Amino acid sequence: MAPEREKNEQDLSLSKATPLEAKASAGLTMRALIVAVIFTLLAGLWIRQSEIVALATQVSESIPAIPGLAALVFLIVANFVLRKIRKSAVFSRAEMLVIFLFVTVASTVAGIGVTQFLFALMTTPYYFTENGIGKNIPHLPKWLLVHDPVAIKNLYERAPDGQVPWNLWLQPMGLWILFFLALWITLYSLMTLFYRAWSEDERLAFPQVFIPLEMTGGEDGNAPFFKNKLMWAGFAIAGVYNFINIAHALNPTIPAIGKELDLTQNGTVALFTAPPWSEIAPLKFQIRPEMVGLGYLVSTEISLTAWLTFFLLKFAAVLGVSMGVTPGQLPYPQEQGFGAYMSLAILLVWLSRRQLKTAWLLALKGGSRSDGISERIAFVGLIGGFLAVWSFMTIAGMSWWVALAYLTLVMATFLVYGRLRAEAGVPLVWLFPYYMPKRALLYAFGSAPFLSAGRDNLSVWALFTFLARGFFPAVTGYQVESLELSRRANIRPGKMILALTLAVGLGLAVGWYNHLTPYYLKGASNLREGIWGSWIANPEFSNAIKYETTPLLPDVGKTLAMASGAFTGFALWFLRLRFTGFPLHPLGYVMACSYGSLIWGSFLTVWILKSLALRYGGMKFYRQTIPFFLGLALGHFAIAGIFWGLTGAWTGDSVHGYEVFFG
Repeated sequence: MAPEREKNEQDLSLSKATPLEAKASAGLTMRALIVAVIFTLLAGLWIRQSEIVALATQVSESIPAIPGLAALVFLIVANFVLRKIRKSAVFSRAEMLVIFLFVTVASTVAGIGVTQFLFALMTTPYYFTENGIGKNIPHLPKWLLVHDPVAIKNLYERAPDGQVPWNLWLQPMGLWILFFLALWITLYSLMTLFYRAWSEDERLAFPQVFIPLEMTGGEDGNAPFFKNKLMWAGFAIAGVYNFINIAHALNPTIPAIGKELDLTQNGTVALFTAPPWSEIAPLKFQIRPEMVGLGYLVSTEISLTAWLTFFLLKFAAVLGVSMGVTPGQLPYPQEQGFGAYMSLAILLVWLSRRQLKTAWLLALKGGSRSDGISERIAFVGLIGGFLAVWSFMTIAGMSWWVALAYLTLVMATFLVYGRLRAEAGVPLVWLFPYYMPKRALLYAFGSAPFLSAGRDNLSVWALFTFLARGFFPAVTGYQVESLELSRRANIRPGKMILALTLAVGLGLAVGWYNHLTPYYLKGASNLREGIWGSWIANPEFSNAIKYETTPLLPDVGKTLAMASGAFTGFALWFLRLRFTGFPLHPLGYVMACSYGSLIWGSFLTVWILKSLALRYGGMKFYRQTIPFFLGLALGHFAIAGIFWGLTGAWTGDSVHGYEVFFG
């Protein structure tokens, strides 16, 4: 999907900056595992305070997850001290990268978009009684949920003794952990099979690996990166920006820069208020140092397409209203994005067909092309894991074909998100058409076929909404990046995969503990405005009941929007292959459809800056300026994420003067 000119640009930006290690390393040593477990336990306490008890920085939502980056910073500082007192105890680069990814993955699954969202879906039918939601209870699997009404009431309102009834929660916890492990293995196997084509044939950039590789580069992690003045200049700019906002949060008399600029406001006067131009509003320029910093590594074709698509969608909405369409309907960006995601998933399989065929033949023969995970194990993990996840969903109450259709769309979404991270590396967990794997089936067929297949379908489907709306798709990004980090730092891939699989299990267990304990101690309704995702769970379960009496009819307009998106995604891919230098990219299109309002400003900025750098300074100048932009991203992660994420969680109400969301 990347023309030759773009591949060469990516090669130049990577090959000299982070050379491969000379000797392979396991990375997962016993002390690395122990340190990773300790950091994960500490990260769980951090997530508990920051995302559950208070509303400060959402540290699990960042890419990379802030606790993982904090662990890496700690190891770098520890190495500096160890070199002076006991050089033999210094952590190797491989150990630091394994620990970093271990804590990152564990923090991701322990946070709001995975564990906390699951709690919302598990408990909503038992606590919220409006709209007849409780009628779902007979159709939900008893073996997978806590059905005791007192236990659920105490979770939301606090238990008299403040104790968690673990005898009720241990079985669901264990079963859900097994489900997520099966899904994780399925996705890791999928990424392993596609990684070779993306890395060797297309030579993608993997922008997210830059920061950890640069931070740990050099002998024993003594990185030249930290001696680069341009890096510190970028770091300082991000630091000043954040410290001004933090100062305002602590003392409101100090002016703040803020997190966004509303371009549809002229002072106190709102612009674009009358139809059809009211469709332009809101138009907000988000100030995102991390997105500008890492976006500088993204190809200009992707950044151009991202911001251009956003404005084209805005003007399509204006045109629709001017032609009589009800305001707020067109142009269905999420539906377009999902259609493009599906067409790109098919194209990714087609583009990698030779590598996949070779891998399949090797799997049948029991051979292997590398010293990592064998092709046979990868296919067993993919097929076996998929069947395990599908079986879990059918045993829970979904019809076999409903679970199969839903899971197939979910897997296709995960595949394209993994590709997006491999090629663009955008630090945003929500950069996929969320909700859509479920809604697409309802838009295309209505609710009647799913209801006629069995009443349990709709209720259990609502329970599994987290596959379409939570941010578990972000794990495929970490998976494919872990394979690239293993290659570039010469870590044994098998050890890396084992480490991260352990991280998922530990992260989920830590997440359950650190959610349930404050819920029963203080009451979920009294913490952070309730459980994250309850506002999603309520309508999902409400619709499951409503569709019994008022069936949802197929939505022709949204189905056509999905078809339009599929065609656009395919057309952009075809034009890039047909015409060398074609300036638009399908990944930029799907990114804008998914979350254009959040990314357009950053990508317009980096498109201008990178285009000027390449035009007037050439590739050499562009590569020389990369440390500045990495410093910009690192500075924002360090100050807004680590510093304010730690201090803000314990500063009381003042934290709400500067709430940092990385999603």
